[in-house]
Amino acid sequence: MNASKWASLALFVALAMASITLIGTTLADDAKPAADAKPAVAAAEATPVSYAKQIVPIFREHCQGCHQPAIAKGEFVMTRHDALLKAGESGDAAVVPGEPDKSYLVAQITPADGKAEMPKDKPPLSQTQIDLIRRWIAAGAKDDSPMVAKSVIDADHPPKYEVSAVITALDYSPDGKLLAVSGYHEVLLHDAAKLQAGGEGSLVRRLVGLSERIESIRFSPDGTKLAVTGGQPGRMGEVQIWNVADGKLDLSLPVTFDTVYGASWSPDGKLVSFGCADNTIRAIEAASGKQVLFSGAHSDWVLGTAFSSKGTHVISVSRDMTMKLIEVATQRFVDNLTSITPGALKGGLAVVDCHPTKDELLCAGSDGEPKLYKMDREKARQIGDDYNLIRKYAALPGRVYAARFSHDGTRIVCGSSLDGGGEVRVYDAANAQLIAKNAELGGGVYAVAFAADGKTVAAGGFDGTVRILDATTGKELANVVPVPLSPTQPVAK
Repeated sequence: MNASKWASLALFVALAMASITLIGTTLADDAKPAADAKPAVAAAEATPVSYAKQIVPIFREHCQGCHQPAIAKGEFVMTRHDALLKAGESGDAAVVPGEPDKSYLVAQITPADGKAEMPKDKPPLSQTQIDLIRRWIAAGAKDDSPMVAKSVIDADHPPKYEVSAVITALDYSPDGKLLAVSGYHEVLLHDAAKLQAGGEGSLVRRLVGLSERIESIRFSPDGTKLAVTGGQPGRMGEVQIWNVADGKLDLSLPVTFDTVYGASWSPDGKLVSFGCADNTIRAIEAASGKQVLFSGAHSDWVLGTAFSSKGTHVISVSRDMTMKLIEVATQRFVDNLTSITPGALKGGLAVVDCHPTKDELLCAGSDGEPKLYKMDREKARQIGDDYNLIRKYAALPGRVYAARFSHDGTRIVCGSSLDGGGEVRVYDAANAQLIAKNAELGGGVYAVAFAADGKTVAAGGFDGTVRILDATTGKELANVVPVPLSPTQPVAK
């Protein structure tokens, strides 16, 4: 072998040895974090666990749906810190400060053979969540919640109003006897006839639940149940199912980490659909809370849903400017019912309602223009078409936040908001003729509904009053504050 070849070989060996040295050094460096892992874990475990920031979110997501004042399964409430320290029907203290192994709650959430007693009929909490709860109890189970979070609002301590709350949702019962109105943490059931007569003695029942903000209210087709969606903004969403006759909360289902919208019932009264701020459409069994439909077809918040006339499909509208069709049985996205051509829709859609007997869909939103679409597409989509559009209705001023069919499907009512004012309009559904309007409202209109007989319309919004309007003239027949206001306190001199 000549000298040049020996030199090349020597260079190759030198480079190889250098690479091996570098790899060894890298591996050694990579191994260092593993060696330091135990001190890091120990430091994390030494950090105090916050009840407000770490424990409450776990309870809210997994436990409070069944253990709140309105339900209190097992005679145990988990929405208040003081209640956690008490015993439920078992007789054993749920939380014993400083003693996680003596705390009945820990025994209930700790899995055995992969299963835990609680949450009931659901997957167990993660080991990380269980460890956090154990550490919080071991450190004394202290309450570090801010004072505002310690206020108690339930049926025994209903909300107190100094001014009326903004009305975001309302609905008439199918027989027309009740009007449900949104409040703070509650839905207020009013005798519709007494409310229209001026409101004296009209309040029948207050349905107080966990959700601070109520986003939608819908009576079931037979009027025996009430579906409510809402939540605590930025923290939790919730679907509530109430028994109308006795005011008992049948179901409280936590969903996502923000308020949920647009409840609607299937025609047979078995399913409830709703939209979420995580861009999903969902439907559940009203009796059990079991999720039967999940779709992520939208690219922005889903603000409204409606079942088709036979319950085979769910139709949804979103801030993404589309109305979509989802098949219930398969959870399959079927079609965009509105045009997908850029610029065809000017802004998001906020509301959708289905004709009571036909698959014709009313939608409206940011452009103020209510539109009626048919559900089934009968020819291939063409770029630029809006084939499913049946007709448009004259635009209201501002954004449309509420739109509903009358019970016989012959008319529609819409409510809008613009620059601190609001307007309600009633149209003939078949020919788009304007029948009535009222623009003398004390603020934006966020909720409307036809009475069962179609003769009157209820409207509510920013000013916190329920206005009963004549459906053929738009004339205001009643203007009532639906919440009980606290007595005015005398001003000290």
